[in-house]
Amino acid sequence: MAITYNKETKTFHVTAKDTSYVMQIINDGYLAHLYWGKKINEYNQSNQIQYRDRGFSPNPVSNDRTFSLDTLPQEYPAYGNTDFRTPAYQVQLENGSTITDLRYESHTIVKGKPVLFGLPAAYVESEEEAETLELLLVDDVIGLKVKLLYTAYADLDVITRSAHLINEGDSNLKILKAASMNVDFRDHQYEMITLYGAHERERFVNRTGLRYGVQSIESRRGTSSHQQNPFFALVREDTRENHGDAYGINLVYSGNFQASVEVDQFDCTRLTMGVNSFDFTWLLEPGESFQTPEVVMVYSSTGLGDMSRTFHKLYRTRLCRGEFRDQTRPILINNWEATYFDFNEDKITDIARKGKDLGIELFVLDDGWFGKRDDDNTSLGDWFVDKNKLPNGLESLVDKVRDMDMQFGLWFEPEMVSENSELFREHPDWCIHVPDRKKSTGRNQLILDFSRKEVCDEIINRISAILSSAPITYVKWDMNRHMTEAGSATLPAERQREVAHRFVLGVYRVMDEITSKFPHILFESCSGGGGRFDPGMLYYMPQTWTSDNTDAISRLKIQYGTSLVYPISSMGAHVSDVPNHQVKRITSLEMRGHVAMSGNLGYELDLTKMTEQEQHDVIDQVNYYKEIRPLIQFGEFYRLLSPFKGNETAWMFVSEDKTEAVFAHFKVLDEGNSPFLSTKLQGLDPDKKYTIAELGASYYGDELMNVGVNIPKVQGDFTSVMWRLKAE
Repeated sequence: MAITYNKETKTFHVTAKDTSYVMQIINDGYLAHLYWGKKINEYNQSNQIQYRDRGFSPNPVSNDRTFSLDTLPQEYPAYGNTDFRTPAYQVQLENGSTITDLRYESHTIVKGKPVLFGLPAAYVESEEEAETLELLLVDDVIGLKVKLLYTAYADLDVITRSAHLINEGDSNLKILKAASMNVDFRDHQYEMITLYGAHERERFVNRTGLRYGVQSIESRRGTSSHQQNPFFALVREDTRENHGDAYGINLVYSGNFQASVEVDQFDCTRLTMGVNSFDFTWLLEPGESFQTPEVVMVYSSTGLGDMSRTFHKLYRTRLCRGEFRDQTRPILINNWEATYFDFNEDKITDIARKGKDLGIELFVLDDGWFGKRDDDNTSLGDWFVDKNKLPNGLESLVDKVRDMDMQFGLWFEPEMVSENSELFREHPDWCIHVPDRKKSTGRNQLILDFSRKEVCDEIINRISAILSSAPITYVKWDMNRHMTEAGSATLPAERQREVAHRFVLGVYRVMDEITSKFPHILFESCSGGGGRFDPGMLYYMPQTWTSDNTDAISRLKIQYGTSLVYPISSMGAHVSDVPNHQVKRITSLEMRGHVAMSGNLGYELDLTKMTEQEQHDVIDQVNYYKEIRPLIQFGEFYRLLSPFKGNETAWMFVSEDKTEAVFAHFKVLDEGNSPFLSTKLQGLDPDKKYTIAELGASYYGDELMNVGVNIPKVQGDFTSVMWRLKAE
């Protein structure tokens, strides 16, 4: 059994593959956390909670000075009734008070995994894949019920959690905070890993020791953001890629989030994650409920690499959905950096025709094809074809491209509206705004109020009309600004602080309806590149444009950091022109190809201006990638050398059966009289002999992993090698 309950000790033991998670009901209904870590056979109180009279830690039971919630490791703690640490939730009553007291009432254990209404979440395809524990906590005074959901996967070290708050009282409640999870560890010897960044510099890795007090990451931007990703990990000081404890936590949500780690006065560590409580409240009327987003919790006793591969497998197979979940992704050519807004039908068909000659499979028409979109000042929301650029319409252009035996893709930004647009002139109140306040713009645009059903309905209709008009097989779904003046024209005053979350729910509804209506279209999410690279998006769209920064050297860090939690099949990666349009760096076509082939390969430059030699090189890249594509997109990924620690980066992809692999090594800057380079590989079968075609040599896996392999000396900056290994 994955989940058991011991009636005598009132202990729950949740197991997921090689992971155990243990809780206990104590002292008249408090839910205490006992253990999360490597799987154990049975919990027999070897490290039971200890009690002591602690000064300035008050006592909820007056005749027991040793018991305080301030010192108790808990599952879903409140604030104000003797616990002074960060709470998991906070609810305000009509009398203004915020004191609540949740106690255990009952539990159920069921096969499988329930669906979260209106929210993305990991899933199962059979009931045998997982078991779910539902713990019901109740505050009898106010009629608040909270259902805590724990799902344990049988074949993965994954436990998912969420909370469902229900008002069964007679009065309104106002949710001030509702985290998706809380875990209290009984020590503080950890380091915290987070993914920080900015536009064009997403998901850089930061690792720092814990300090006393609170450390947190969050987004207040309306999206999960470029600046902080909704992921963090706690690791031991000696944890590396291949050894040590790693606890990874990722929120399946695309809006404002907050994760905090608090080390208290007694060296205990509290982890909390969920929707950001900043500028958030939710009015819960009698009979209403609120579902928190899901948190995915992964434990690894063998380092960060296994933690990442667990996330990758779960997201690739039980978060992503639809026809393209298990299909290799097409190689594409996108016209954005080739033309920006300045194009016509002839230019587009020329690029597409050249792409076909080079073996590329999909042409993507980016921004500028609709309304009067000659720059970014106008036309968002006007989803009809610009006949000045495409006089024969979209269907004619799609037919021309498909007659070349190429697929056709299209760019949209459905959540946005330009002030200079027909849509805005017709419905000026349809944007997110606050009355009597100036509307701030970003990229000269406003955000549509997706908290309103009629706005969502109209956008669904407009996008559906375009997608129904021609055989389009790919959509790039962009979102190019963050939320300001968060208000809605239709919500009452007491619900205005619900706008940001209601907007996300609206986005999910629109995406769900459109992707369900067009199952044969591959959808790629984007937000100025990687500003909304989160599990919530992957539920609807199985890949994301990793970053607007296409420079190969920049992408080493971006793709390496992204891989800490997100699978390679989710990363869009393009070869672009040099000097690079973002950083002006000049790198070889070979290195740009090797970096882009480490994800879902695409090109984003004017193919018609390439030299004959460059065209031959692209043909070679495309043919090589087609051979290794299944392994890159669906193999197991191993990080070997970190771009955050030195001049070299290396990673590799290994098939599940260990019969083939692809190894890539990148050097940034050259040096005079430089040292010899070698790298130890990972993930191979030690008893299999592998042929490396590029070296014309064969080695056993144990030699490649324990002794290592030499990297040939190549003079010059920005060099790379990519090798293919096959078991004999």
